[in-house]
Amino acid sequence: MSDLSTANRAATEPRESPALLPPVEVIEDANGITLYADLPGVPKENLDVRVEGDTLTIAAEMALPAIEGLEPTHLELDTPRYRRVFTLSKELDATQVGAELAQGVLKLRIPKAAHAQPRRIEVRVA
Repeated sequence: MSDLSTANRAATEPRESPALLPPVEVIEDANGITLYADLPGVPKENLDVRVEGDTLTIAAEMALPAIEGLEPTHLELDTPRYRRVFTLSKELDATQVGAELAQGVLKLRIPKAAHAQPRRIEVRVA
């Protein structure tokens, strides 16, 4: 996929606490891409989606409700954070990103820039 790639920034970014990589699905069409990221347990207020230059970052923290009067004896999820970083193609218009969160799924729509949009060329008869 030429419009979006996972950035390997381990050597250049400061060390952060461990985070889960949310699974994503990227669908490309003639007008842009749609990215779906699974973020179960994440409320809107714990979600941070940002674009800096050509870098798209998704960071989120789960809100795991504690059950009053009970204490867990076994936890299989010890990292309640998600983080994913992508490098955006120059063909995408990073200023027009749209985001929606519904039932634990983040949907991002990133349109192609005007210069990358398909266009019809009118042919004149001479």
